[in-house]
Amino acid sequence: MSEPQLGRIEPDTKDWTWVLQRPCPECGMAAGAIVAAEVPDLLRGYAERWAEVLRRPDVAARPEPTVWSPLEYGCHVRDVCRLMQWRAELMLTEDFPTFPDWDQDATALAEHYAEQDPARVAHQLRAAAHDAAATFAGVTGDQWRRRGLRSNGSSFSVKTLAQYFAHDVGHHLHDVSG
Repeated sequence: MSEPQLGRIEPDTKDWTWVLQRPCPECGMAAGAIVAAEVPDLLRGYAERWAEVLRRPDVAARPEPTVWSPLEYGCHVRDVCRLMQWRAELMLTEDFPTFPDWDQDATALAEHYAEQDPARVAHQLRAAAHDAAATFAGVTGDQWRRRGLRSNGSSFSVKTLAQYFAHDVGHHLHDVSG
């Protein structure tokens, strides 16, 4: 029996920074209203919810051929946690750094998200979320205002990066009904 063919995922090229200005119509989260100091607790809570999602018996099944499975979303969220922690650390140690581009779709293919072990992904996601939470928990005072720049020109402070990050992780839970 051959493996089912997975449909091509259409790359997400939207600039999601608008979620800092208004509530997300898909998940309902108002990222710009999140208190940045609460992001570490949000991330740890989201990690536990992701662990539950990744225990589902059908975790690797795509709801549609061109929509990521919960497993693929979990891999993506794990990598987002690692990336956002790195970006926050960069902003805290360098003056106004520019973040290199990250192609999430190329990463999903190169890292074979659809073939990863869900239990391992859950462990890695939890560790990455807790590490990122520790980085944001260590931010104090004026550090929240330190700035960084995406290559497309979007500017973030450590505070808005934390808010944007919390939306991303929570939004993907919404995507998988988690």
